[in-house]
Amino acid sequence: MKGLELSRAYYEEYGKPMLESEFADKLDRIAVGLVGHGSECFGYDDEISLDHDFEPGFCIWLTEEDERDFGFRLFRAYRRLPDEFMGVKIKDKSALGSDTKGVHTIKEFYSFYTGSAVSPKTLEEWMSVPDFYLAEATNGEIFSDPLGEFTKIREQLKNGRPQDVRLKKLASHVFYMAQTGQYNYERCINHGEKAAAATALADFAKHTARAVHLLNNAYAPYYKWLFRSMKELPILGNLSDDLEKLLSAPCNSDENCALIESIAQSVIGELTEQNLSNMYDDYLEPYAYCITSRISDSNLRNSPVML
Repeated sequence: MKGLELSRAYYEEYGKPMLESEFADKLDRIAVGLVGHGSECFGYDDEISLDHDFEPGFCIWLTEEDERDFGFRLFRAYRRLPDEFMGVKIKDKSALGSDTKGVHTIKEFYSFYTGSAVSPKTLEEWMSVPDFYLAEATNGEIFSDPLGEFTKIREQLKNGRPQDVRLKKLASHVFYMAQTGQYNYERCINHGEKAAAATALADFAKHTARAVHLLNNAYAPYYKWLFRSMKELPILGNLSDDLEKLLSAPCNSDENCALIESIAQSVIGELTEQNLSNMYDDYLEPYAYCITSRISDSNLRNSPVML
């Protein structure tokens, strides 16, 4: 059973009855689900994941006002829930639940990921939040949220970053794809710098995967799940297989150089398809500047292309 399934089953078996019996007059104020850090929140957990952070439990989110009103009672009620469910035992249970599960305020949850109790507002705020944090803040599943406050912020984040921010980040990744893959990889190989070549190739793969997420207007998760997430994307997600092939033989220079160019041309084709470029060039770097020219905000447009 996946961690998200375990969480929902535990909530239905124990959490929901507890809330209905002890907090019947507060049910319309309580949000419940499983969102945040951990492979189970992305649905990526497997047998290997069982060695840590795999346990029954769920998240409860309250407003600041409700936390002051009945939060402590809810902390204690959550603590009294069974320590074991379906053969899986909670390892270290505290009054607040585990680090990610248990009772939290909405402000506490979103402030951790975005630095604010609400969705980022300005371009500067959006630029300052790493995409993998935004991926974690919008993953998982909401089991119940009658008040809607938690879900409202979640939906604002899921609706995506401002277009200027998307373009800025995309331009940067495209620029690095050119520098690391199309330019420096082969040069490093020719210099006999195998470690540097492998590093350039890894950077090319990373920036390509993040560029593909941006072309899908999706948030790229932490590197551990970056390529797994890429496989699921409808636009150029199939390039993940090519990236894995590159990384499996970093010094296979002739084949890798051809594959790098093939990947670059696929990205160029999509940039044209999305009307983010009107250029005709095989090298990606000029496309980064073309994307940048489409940024409306002058400060963001004129800042360095390399982030």
